[in-house]
Amino acid sequence: MDFYEVLEKRRTIRDFSDREVSDEVLKKVLNTAFKAPTNDHLRQLEFVVVRGRENIAKVIAPLARNMAAFKELVAEVDESDDGDKMAMFADALPKQQKMLMQSGLLIIPFFRQLTWPLLRPVEQSSLNYFASAWCALENMLLAATAEGLGTAFHVPVSDEAEKIKEIVNVPEGYEFTCLFTMGYPAENAFLPKQKVINMEDKIHAGVW
Repeated sequence: MDFYEVLEKRRTIRDFSDREVSDEVLKKVLNTAFKAPTNDHLRQLEFVVVRGRENIAKVIAPLARNMAAFKELVAEVDESDDGDKMAMFADALPKQQKMLMQSGLLIIPFFRQLTWPLLRPVEQSSLNYFASAWCALENMLLAATAEGLGTAFHVPVSDEAEKIKEIVNVPEGYEFTCLFTMGYPAENAFLPKQKVINMEDKIHAGVW
């Protein structure tokens, strides 16, 4: 696909077929993470890859207790009256755990947080490692799309990150951005409607 076509086709997919992602394609996608900009040029990324729904279920067990509260919170705080947004949430919320298991492939992208604790930044630049990790993930999202794969991710809430790090035996000093899954979309996969943006309204010349 042309690069701009990849951008247009990238979607969050939460419904996957049973077709397995090969190790060759997996490594090809993961390798793109090391092409992203990074603040220390060391590209200290590590990936825990979990295959098989039963194995994935054990890793994501900490999500279960938080999910009911999360659904309630989203319903309470949304006042945007945005039909497309609520359609996306209506599809997404019940699938938060299922989507991570359905493709049978879970990836946890870790990075070394060498300076300030991730959740206690001193200034904006304290988040450089975190920003670099998300740049790496964006490369993976686009590479997966180019391979005909759908992707979805769950950003940890509450105590999920610490509990999952313990389950997968992560060394001290490593953090992860999200729980990431990719796979071949099911035929009836829900496709969130993209917002149409008028770029002329978003560009400010010199001042806002």
